[in-house]
Amino acid sequence: MEPDFWNDVENSQKILQRIKTLKDKVERYNKLTQEWEDVRTLCELGMEEEDDSVLSEVEESFKKFKKDFETLRLETLLTGPYDKNNAILTLHAGAGGTEAQDWVQMLLRMFTRWAEKKGFTVKILDILDGEEAGIKSVTINVIGENAYGYLKSEKGIHRLVRISPFDASGRRHTSFASCDVMPELSDDIEININPEDLKIDTYRASGAGGQHINKTESAVRITHIPTGIVVSCQTERSQFQNKDTAMKMLKAKLLELKEREKKEKIEELKGVQMEIAWGSQIRSYVFCPYTLVKDHRTNYEQINVDDVMDGDLDGFINSYLIHCNSAS
Repeated sequence: MEPDFWNDVENSQKILQRIKTLKDKVERYNKLTQEWEDVRTLCELGMEEEDDSVLSEVEESFKKFKKDFETLRLETLLTGPYDKNNAILTLHAGAGGTEAQDWVQMLLRMFTRWAEKKGFTVKILDILDGEEAGIKSVTINVIGENAYGYLKSEKGIHRLVRISPFDASGRRHTSFASCDVMPELSDDIEININPEDLKIDTYRASGAGGQHINKTESAVRITHIPTGIVVSCQTERSQFQNKDTAMKMLKAKLLELKEREKKEKIEELKGVQMEIAWGSQIRSYVFCPYTLVKDHRTNYEQINVDDVMDGDLDGFINSYLIHCNSAS
């Protein structure tokens, strides 16, 4: 068929998707409005009847309304060109050895739990296990509307303070892990890459995945020579699929580099990654001698560390987006 036909089909699909997104927002707004009316009606009924027994129901209804309101309000702050996209999130262990690798595994669980609560899908793209325990590095694809808009707040160094389970003396340890977040780009975004600038290596996948994935050189690592950017994928069944996913990751990194080039020179960008160690963290997770999670950019705090590690990140994400919006 003619290329124009397929372009028309693709454009129609985008328009339909946009219409569906807008309809969903209108429906959620209408639902929120109805929630508020229900709370007001319940209050008025209780006051008229002088019935204190409805108080607990009013408090519960208002609590739910407030949560839904904050969620909808938060979406109004997601105005970036790629905020609605899926996210590609990478974690790297920093200073701290085995303890830091265990910290990466804890963070992976935290982000996975958060995504599940949002109804998002998490797909592991690449993973390198630690020698003794934990994970040295892992890259995941978080699939869901506004995933990147939310998770961009997590980019930076995460610091852990706790009594180490790997220390027989029971001493307190400080560990670090870096988190990098990029938007997954749609195929219609053009990023020109010269094939001669790429070094492509294949190797056997190291993680779980069945006999096929471990017996063939299906894993792919791509190095962009001019910038030194390295991406890899090993979890797909075929080398072709892994290469395709790795290329999407490379395009996202190059786009990020291009966006930041507006503010800084390319030479400075290559050295902008802060050391994954003391003094460069965006957030601290303290398990001992007290419990506290604190974001050093917004000063938002949560004393229940267990809730945070179970994926309760919305408070941190909200405060970060509000902070960025007010700063701009």
